[in-house]
Amino acid sequence: MQIKVSIGAKVVRHEVAPANSRELDPAGAGSPTRPPRADAMRNRELLLAAAASAFSTDGAQVPLEDIAHKAGVGVGTLYRHFPTRASLVEAVYRNEVDVLVESADELLKDHPPDRALAMWMQLFVRHVATKRGMLSVLKPMLETSPSVVGETKGRATAAATKLLNAGVAAGTIRADVDGGDLIRAIGGVCMSTEQVGSDTSARLAGLLFDGLRHGAASGPPLSSTG
Repeated sequence: MQIKVSIGAKVVRHEVAPANSRELDPAGAGSPTRPPRADAMRNRELLLAAAASAFSTDGAQVPLEDIAHKAGVGVGTLYRHFPTRASLVEAVYRNEVDVLVESADELLKDHPPDRALAMWMQLFVRHVATKRGMLSVLKPMLETSPSVVGETKGRATAAATKLLNAGVAAGTIRADVDGGDLIRAIGGVCMSTEQVGSDTSARLAGLLFDGLRHGAASGPPLSSTG
């Protein structure tokens, strides 16, 4: 199933495996090898997109009826795909991580490395806003599954490193910043603007990106103390 996420004028698509075949077949026909129905796949995609948007702006306690309405489906369809609020939150979180990680390759394929990095940083800001909105429901799950946090951080760091390395190789990004530094820096920006809003986070992430370009093609990398 393809999930679409807009980054400016760019649409990133990636495949998301359904949780199980029964979830995608409300009629419960039951064969694990039966292809999922196209309308069920589409409804699940619409629900994930609507939920991510709602959680980002209104928090995890937004009425599920509102999410269903925004997705253009009935609330019964939502419950067939996601029986509980927690299951919906977890599915959105995992999908957001997949989008964040897989978009690195998509952006590098279609844009110069520095532009790809700038777009990915804005996507990361959006990811943090969505995660923060879901935190009241998501936190218990993450506390009982610490490996999920480590895996997520590792995958995001690897994606950031790939984008940075491409920029360094092209001579457009300075070479003294690694993927872990970038993740911490963007996370710090988002935390510092928690009460202000994602627009401010996005603007400050843009300033951070300008810093990543400074000194890239003018001699040796700048030292972290200089």
